[in-house]
Amino acid sequence: MKIVTYDSLEVRTYATREELGEAAASLAAEAIRAVIATRGEARVIFACAPSQWEFLAALVRRPITWGKVTVFHMDEYVGLRADHPQSFRHFLYLHLLNHIDEPQAVHLLRAERDPMHEIARYSHLLAEKPIDLVCMGIGENGHLAFNDPPVADFHDPRLVKIVELDEGCRRQQVNDGCFPDFDAVPTHALTLTIPALMGAAQVCCCAPGERKANAVHAALLGPITKECPASILRRHPHAVLHLDPASASHLTE
Repeated sequence: MKIVTYDSLEVRTYATREELGEAAASLAAEAIRAVIATRGEARVIFACAPSQWEFLAALVRRPITWGKVTVFHMDEYVGLRADHPQSFRHFLYLHLLNHIDEPQAVHLLRAERDPMHEIARYSHLLAEKPIDLVCMGIGENGHLAFNDPPVADFHDPRLVKIVELDEGCRRQQVNDGCFPDFDAVPTHALTLTIPALMGAAQVCCCAPGERKANAVHAALLGPITKECPASILRRHPHAVLHLDPASASHLTE
């Protein structure tokens, strides 16, 4: 493992995606256990994407008292029902919730309902208590959740908003094998905002794969700007970015 720090962001590069997933899961599990030991409960936000496969597969094997954890996720396509194969709620059950003991609570974005009502409901749930940990990825266009460059706002006053997905983001969903073609990808989504994600006490970010290399390069070596929303991770005081050789391939010493 290689460790380099970019501003406040610690970046760890592993030999394989599997090693990345195991290490990130160990870090996240330790953070969750520590918060439970201190406060008696933990509040965690999860990303739902193929970049999280190895991490989640390793996390469900870690000893965690899930009955003291409240689970959130960070985005959902507008109009998709929870049982749709490509909904992020379906992903969360498939890769996490079906493999662990019942959490203290599970709060899911119901994006097939009235968006404004859902934004208010979910914002209230997020604001009830501090978020202890965000487990996230980085998009091919540098997005965090569905905060694509055109809509990302580092000072957004909202916790949740509705957004129109940009072309790069929608093409990533096809590249990931989530939809058969570009036209099948929904055009709008509900997403947690940048401040909602960055407000967590800790961030564990997994960004493996060659298609993430350009975004990782921009996030770490470019300016901190909404043109690459992931660049804001360099300002978080307790964030770790986990890479593999493919996603780190455009970085220099």
